[in-house]
Amino acid sequence: GRGFKPLADYVHSLGLKFGIHIMRGIPRQAVRANTPILGTTLRAADIANPQSICRWNTDMYGIDMSKPGAQEYYDSIVRMYADWGVDFIKADDMLRPLHKEEVAALHRAIQKTGRPIVLSLSPGPAKVEDAEFLASHAQMWRVSDDFWDNWKALRHAFDLIAPWSGKQRPGAWPDGDMLPLGHIGIRAERGDDRQSLFTRDEQRTVMSLWSIARSPLMFGGDLPTSEQYAIELITNDEVLAVNQQGANPRELFRRGNQIAWVSDAPQGGKFLAVFNVGDSGDEEIRVELKELGLSGKSRVRDLWTRQDIGVFDSELVFRIPVHGSGLYRVTPE
Repeated sequence: GRGFKPLADYVHSLGLKFGIHIMRGIPRQAVRANTPILGTTLRAADIANPQSICRWNTDMYGIDMSKPGAQEYYDSIVRMYADWGVDFIKADDMLRPLHKEEVAALHRAIQKTGRPIVLSLSPGPAKVEDAEFLASHAQMWRVSDDFWDNWKALRHAFDLIAPWSGKQRPGAWPDGDMLPLGHIGIRAERGDDRQSLFTRDEQRTVMSLWSIARSPLMFGGDLPTSEQYAIELITNDEVLAVNQQGANPRELFRRGNQIAWVSDAPQGGKFLAVFNVGDSGDEEIRVELKELGLSGKSRVRDLWTRQDIGVFDSELVFRIPVHGSGLYRVTPE
C-alpha cells in the first residue's frame, strides 16, 4: 500500500532522480467503477470525456476541464506522485493535438505540491506557435514523434529541430526525444533486441545535433550492456558542455547536403557543429569566421577528439564523412 515510495527512496539513495510515465486523463476502469474524486463529493463519471480518447492507447478518457472536480482530480494524482517522491513526470498524449486545458491543469497541480517536479510533454511534433504556452507550463516538450535508430528519422530530425532555434531557455527545452543509442529494443515497441542500428558516424551525428541544439539528453539504451562506443559518446565532457553551456543555439546555414549550427560559448567564442546529410561521399564544409560573428585569428578545438586543430584567420574547412558530423569550439585569440 505504499505505492512507488520505497522504490523512489532507493533511487534517491543512489543520488539519482525518479521519474514516471503517465497518460493524459482518467482510467476507463475508474469511470466504469465511478470512483470518488479525492476532496470532493464528485465521481469519475462527472469529469470524464468519453469522446476524448488517445489514438494509440485507449486505456484512458480525457478530462472535461469545464466540469467541477476536474482540477481536483489532477491535484489528487499529482499529490500522490509528490508523496511518492517523483521528480519527473512524462505526460503522454498531451501534444498531438495540444490539450491546453489538461496541460495547464497538470502544471497547476504540480505547483500546488511545492515539489520541483519536471514536466515533460509528448508526443510531438509540437507547434512552434505554441512555444510560449509550452514554456510557461512545462520544462520539456517533444518536437518530434518517437525517434528511432534509422537515418530517415535522423535526417527528418534536422527539419523538426531547426524551427525551435532560439526558443530554448533554462527551464524550457524543446525535446528531440530520447537517444536510441547503445543496447536498445530489449522489450521495444519497435524492432528486436539489438545494439543501435545507427552507424558510428550517425550515432555521433545524433549527439552532435542534440548537443548543439540543447535538446534534453535522455539515453534510451541499457547502460550495463551497451557497447563501449555508445558509452564514450554520452560521457565526453567537452561535448556535454555544448549541451549544458551553449547559449542561443541556432541553425547557421543549409548548403546542399551541408548543415551547420552555432551557439555562443562561455567566455566568448562559439560552439560550431557541421553535418554531412548527403547519402554518398565525404563533404568539404567551409565556414567563414565572419559567419560566426568573429574576426581576426581564432583557435579551433575538435571536441570529439579533444584536440586543438590549429589557429585560423578567415575560413574553417572540415572534411565530414557521409551522415557524419563535427563539433568544435572556436575561440578568438
